[in-house]
Amino acid sequence: MSEVARLYRYKSLMTGRGAVSTAHLMTKLEISHATFKRDIAKLRDQLHVPIVFDRELGRYRLEQGHTDSELPGLWFSQDELLALLTIQQMLSQLEPGLLGLKLKPLQQRLAGMLQKQGFSEEDIARRIRLLHAGKRKVVLKSFQAVAAGTLARKQLRINHLNRQNGHTLERIVSPQQLVYYRDNWYLDGWCHLRNDLRSFAVDAIAHCDLLAESAHDVDPDQLRRVMQSSYGIFSGTPKAWAELRFSAQRSRWVAGERWHPDQRSHHDASGRYVLEVPYSDDRELIGDILRFGPDVEVLGPPDLRARVRKALHEAAGHYV
Repeated sequence: MSEVARLYRYKSLMTGRGAVSTAHLMTKLEISHATFKRDIAKLRDQLHVPIVFDRELGRYRLEQGHTDSELPGLWFSQDELLALLTIQQMLSQLEPGLLGLKLKPLQQRLAGMLQKQGFSEEDIARRIRLLHAGKRKVVLKSFQAVAAGTLARKQLRINHLNRQNGHTLERIVSPQQLVYYRDNWYLDGWCHLRNDLRSFAVDAIAHCDLLAESAHDVDPDQLRRVMQSSYGIFSGTPKAWAELRFSAQRSRWVAGERWHPDQRSHHDASGRYVLEVPYSDDRELIGDILRFGPDVEVLGPPDLRARVRKALHEAAGHYV
């Protein structure tokens, strides 16, 4: 239970029983005595909730005449706040017709809920910013068709640009899931041309037709194993584990990051952070390694180390 939910429960527990013992509150909230004491102090001193200890009863209760008092404001954990603001911002940034007027009431309800708690959209926009890096523009009609096919379980005919070779190829795809990753949309689907699972950047789909044929459904376990077992957005069974060693200074940041659910890590004797992640396709991984510059060294495998060394030499060549 989050702290926000727990603090709100105190009022309901006291309102329902009139006066409540410490033991009852601790049992219901599943907290220690130390946490209980901190909660009571916060409710009284910071949030001005009129909780009193009745010495005759030996229990806590709300002060008489204040049983209808409300906890001030609306509090969120960092995850809840990020989720709420992300939804709000995604709704505000929808291109005309993307989900049409259907989501307009949701946006209005969200704004109304925040307004009731004393937060105007203008205040939020001024006080909290969500920054997006590398967000690419999506063709509206393509996104609509991809989303419709994914949800309706219909096949799609797509014209997809392969950015590596610059060629556009027509494919028939059975969509499995839409993925929002690093501010961009991707379609995980069964490619009937390659007879295998593939991931397609939706912004690279120049044209998309929704077909009448039912989509081929891939077993969820197989989909998860292929599309989520390797580092980054590129699919495939892991072919190797990258071993990266970060400088002691950079370790202060990287040690708190989650690069992959199965990652392994430790600090060496000199305080440097060693991180191991599984990967299938090294393109995205190399890009992330390069952004750390001299603060990271690839310890293995040898082919990944060689590719990063080559990329660094070529980059340095631009500055001779």
